[in-house]
Order: sequence, then C-alpha cells, then structure tokens
Amino acid sequence: MAADEHHRKLERMYHAAPVNVFYRPVLEVHEGEAKIRMTVRPEWFHAAGAVHGSVYFKALDDAAFFAVNLLVTDVFVLTASFTTYLLRPVTAGELHATGRIVHASRRLFVAESELVDGDGRRIAKGSGTFMRSTVALGPEVGYE
Repeated sequence: MAADEHHRKLERMYHAAPVNVFYRPVLEVHEGEAKIRMTVRPEWFHAAGAVHGSVYFKALDDAAFFAVNLLVTDVFVLTASFTTYLLRPVTAGELHATGRIVHASRRLFVAESELVDGDGRRIAKGSGTFMRSTVALGPEVGYE
C-alpha cells in the first residue's frame, strides 16, 4: 500500500471514532508527523474557566499516537504510557498538536508531542510509549 493511502485511511479512522463527535478534532498526517487541530469550546472548561487538562492530554496523545501509527501499517498501536506537562491555560481560539517519533524498535515506540495555541505559544508538551496491538487495521476499526 502506498504511504499516501495509509495516511488517508488513518485520518478517516480517526474522524470516525465515536469520541471525536464531542471534540470535533481534525487530523492531518504526513510522513514523519501527525497534526491535530481543535477549536476551543466552553464545554471543555473546568470551574476556573479554562480548558481542562484532559483536552490537552487528548490532543497530545492523539498526535503522538498517529505519528507512531504512520510507521505501523498492519495493526492499531496502543498507548502504554503518556506524560503530559501543562504549561499555560487557554480559554479561546485553536489548539494545534504535533506529534513526532523519537524512537522506534520492533516492539516499542516513543513519541513526543507539543501543543500550541493559535498564536503559536506552547501550552503543553507530552511524551509517550506505544506498542503494537493485535487489532488489525481494517474496516472494523474504521481504517478504510
């Protein structure tokens, strides 16, 4: 399968995931990196009126995860661990997460991601380890 076809299938799989009905993110994957874009919504705010850290985690984890799944073309990968560093609050605009692989072996992958606001200010950073699963990439998981 051509790389471009794999990329488009990953994007369609992501957009079809039920959880993304709530967040409405947009994924773009290119050779070597994955980018997530999300428009801030008040439904994501904690009691102090800024975006909850769970949204930061989702954007960072998704970007790192799909950077890894760019390399893995036969099965779904799984997040084994993920560390999130929350650097500043955000209350409006867009969130942009970019994920890149920093290590790849047969069984273990390490990826990092960065989250910036619409003005390019870094608001969070993350890194995680990912592993191959036994779930085949196919129509059953939206990979089509």
